Amino acid sequence: MNYDTFVDQVAQRTRTSSEQAVTLTRATLVTLAERLTGGEVLDLAAQLPKPLQVVLKPGPGTEAADRFGAAEFVARVGERAGVDEPAARDAIRAVLTTLREAITGGEFDDVVVQLPRDYRDMVEPAMAPGATLRRG
Repeated sequence: MNYDTFVDQVAQRTRTSSEQAVTLTRATLVTLAERLTGGEVLDLAAQLPKPLQVVLKPGPGTEAADRFGAAEFVARVGERAGVDEPAARDAIRAVLTTLREAITGGEFDDVVVQLPRDYRDMVEPAMAPGATLRRG
């Protein structure tokens, strides 16, 4: 999936502009990169378009995941994107669903395995069989 398609799908899922979708996507991916181990971040980045790879670049000493729960994840995304908690939660679901469509093999499962149970309400919609975007 190319960058424009990724952004367009997030925009459609969040019912926002492309500019806002870029902000929401970046905020979600930066926060996800903090939550995953450095190796997993690199594996994930390798399957994404270049503009998203840059967002996921782990810094030095980031091999260990930063352990925080779903509420903190939502708060960080909201703060980075300048949106309230419900909008941040919707954005996270939209980005994760689009991410699942954009990457191949079991990479999405590898990402999900690193997230604790309290992330379930944000992850499960992305895993559902009908989660892909329907074009009408």
